[in-house]
Amino acid sequence: MKPEKGVEKALAAALGAHAEALAGEIDAESIAGELRDASRAVVVDTSAGGRAWRLDGAPPAGTTWLLDHVTLEDTVVGPITRLLVDVVLADNESAARRAVGDDPRLRAVTPDGIVVGEGWLAAGSGGASSVEVAAQIEAAALELEDAQRQLDELSGTFEGAKIAAEEARVAAASAKAALKEHDAQAESWKRDHQRLVKQAEQATKQHASAAKQANEADIRLSGREKALAETRDRLSRVERPDSDEEADATARDEANAALNQARSEEMEATLAARSAQQAVDNVAGKGAALRRQAEHERQAKARHDAAMARKRAQAELAQAVAVHARDLAARIAESLERATQRRDTLAADVKQLAARQSQARDKVSALRQQLNRLGDTSHAADIAREQAQVRIDEAETKIVEQLGIAIDDLLADYTPADDFDEAEEKKRLKKAEKDLAALGKVNPLALEEYKALEERYSFLSTQLADVVQARKDLAGVIEDVDKQILQLFTDAWHDVEREFPRVFQTLFPGGEARLMLTDPADMLTTGIEIEARPPGKKVKRLSLLSGGEKSLTALAMLVAIFRARPSPFYVLDEVEAALDDVNLRRLIALLEELREDSQLIVITHQKPTMDVANVLYGVTMRGDGVTRVISQRMNPAPRGPAE
Repeated sequence: MKPEKGVEKALAAALGAHAEALAGEIDAESIAGELRDASRAVVVDTSAGGRAWRLDGAPPAGTTWLLDHVTLEDTVVGPITRLLVDVVLADNESAARRAVGDDPRLRAVTPDGIVVGEGWLAAGSGGASSVEVAAQIEAAALELEDAQRQLDELSGTFEGAKIAAEEARVAAASAKAALKEHDAQAESWKRDHQRLVKQAEQATKQHASAAKQANEADIRLSGREKALAETRDRLSRVERPDSDEEADATARDEANAALNQARSEEMEATLAARSAQQAVDNVAGKGAALRRQAEHERQAKARHDAAMARKRAQAELAQAVAVHARDLAARIAESLERATQRRDTLAADVKQLAARQSQARDKVSALRQQLNRLGDTSHAADIAREQAQVRIDEAETKIVEQLGIAIDDLLADYTPADDFDEAEEKKRLKKAEKDLAALGKVNPLALEEYKALEERYSFLSTQLADVVQARKDLAGVIEDVDKQILQLFTDAWHDVEREFPRVFQTLFPGGEARLMLTDPADMLTTGIEIEARPPGKKVKRLSLLSGGEKSLTALAMLVAIFRARPSPFYVLDEVEAALDDVNLRRLIALLEELREDSQLIVITHQKPTMDVANVLYGVTMRGDGVTRVISQRMNPAPRGPAE
């Protein structure tokens, strides 16, 4: 049972003696014997179960149901709901009085523990109840648990920050080492780049020179080709067969010499052109390779610059993480110190609450012991009074048997006067007894009387023996009958005791009722008492219930007997005459359960009862004054007949 914060006093005041109740399973056969000699104790039956429910209608304005502010465990939800179902929570005493004035069935309680009912008020504080102490202990435990959880979280955060700072330092060192290595590589790449640039410039110059030489060779080749063409033309004219003039041998020789020289020059020019072209191709290939190498170097430098930027960013991040880690470590240490102080404070509060709870338990134990002593004293006084009364009754019976005078006549006629002298009267009694002894006993007919008495004694002895034997036989029969009656009554009692609360809760939803034996030790002479508490009431005696409630309680008792010991049919004569419509509907529901196994004959004037019948029989008077019986068959019930 967990109340909301601020309603602990209200809950303890509303529960009253039940605030100190024990929870457990109740054995109906042994609980009365176990608690007979104990102090007054309240036990909540956890085996009874139950469900949460509320009274019909909304609470008065400005109030709420107290049960809405309490969280109940499943084992006690039924009993606690029945105890608090008529209690509302008001802000102050005035609101509580208005709520009770609007609905006298209710009890109102304030957060300060003031309980208001119709015509009564309960206030004051007798010390913290177990409900309040348990709530305070639970709140302190929750605060301690919260502080411990925060401490654990801060400890984990602190450890994570330490690990992160260590990792950041390692990462910063690694970044510095990598940065130095990349700087060295960058310097090497710069030197290689400068070298390659120089090689590229040299290759470019060589390419330009080779191109110039190739152009010059082309020019010379063109000149040589023109000269060759002229020489060939001249040669063709010289060797033309149809020439009219005979060629000069000297010119021919000169032409042949010039032709040979042109051919050799052509050959040289061709070779020079090819050599120049090969040099140009070589220089061009070397330049392309140098350009590719330079492009690779530029890409590597770009990658190096990006890597260096990432390393610098990581170094800055590691430095920032280290700074924040130191700041976080300082904050964690401060939070840890505050949590430790808070934990110590809560531990001191818990110890203080535990000490208060122990004092309260000691006080309750002392009060229970005092109550036990008072109960024992009262019980001893009752026993002494009963014993004195028994002795008085025995004395009166003995006086009546010996003197043959009624007690009233003895008191009226033989009561000693105020001047009665007891010593003088005792002297007179002794003197009379002495005179009686002096007279002696003389009887002349003693022999005849002796014979007659002897015959009478023989006859009476025979009769006495017969009577003794008959008494023994009768005692055996009585013992067998008592055993049979005890067995039948015990079985019937257990069955009726089990059925009665169920039937009562059917007729009074949310109510409580039970059957009790006045003397459980002697089942043959014990009486039966009925305790019934309708919902919303604290009374349990039948004499304090209304007429309808008494009728329903009696019907619950009868129906419990019917269920325990079913009969083929039942006759009910206007049993619902004093019931309102709601209770009548509940009774009708109970009758519908009974008619599943038995036939019901109900005499009634209530229309709802007639509506559930199978057959209606009525007596009416005709116009001529003659009565007649009429019948009407209704819709048949799903099971079992009922009339």
